[in-house]
Amino acid sequence: MNNRNILMSIQGITPEELMYLQHATATLSEEQLKSFVFLYSGKRKNAQDIMLFTLIGFLGFAGIQRFVLNQVAMGVIYFLTLGFCWIGTIVDIINHKSMTDEYNQRMARESLNMVMGGF
Repeated sequence: MNNRNILMSIQGITPEELMYLQHATATLSEEQLKSFVFLYSGKRKNAQDIMLFTLIGFLGFAGIQRFVLNQVAMGVIYFLTLGFCWIGTIVDIINHKSMTDEYNQRMARESLNMVMGGF
């Protein structure tokens, strides 16, 4: 299996994410790449899930999406202020894909560091 197919095995991967990962993992051996895919797959988030968590904010549980994306302080602030009176929640609905992409890139870098540093 070539490197492209290994990365394509990540469930729900987007074309943009695939291009980013191909570039980021270009120097990895096949064994390192398999380890990377295993680690990264467990950490990455799906944009549709983040959208769903954001929509739940309108039911009075604002900020869940921020907790899921490891933004605990913002999650607490959203929860206590009803998502900044729902304005922040609306902004997050609009930006859910970019928020997810940013998180996934951070997790890709973290996974790469783990694989290249030997954990």
